[in-house]
Amino acid sequence: MSVIYILLAISIAVAVGFFIAFVLAVRSGQYDDSYTPSVRMLFEDELVKEKNNKSVLTKKD
Repeated sequence: MSVIYILLAISIAVAVGFFIAFVLAVRSGQYDDSYTPSVRMLFEDELVKEKNNKSVLTKKD
């Protein structure tokens, strides 16, 4: 039974360590994306869908 407590304590310590590393990476700008915005304008035309120019049909009396 004591092995479960030891494994639980180790797993919580590892989880806290990874969380601290993640927070430090986010604060230091590790996940800032400076490349995609500069390239996005090159591929913007592919994302725009063509609009259908359908005329509205009306009933003539």
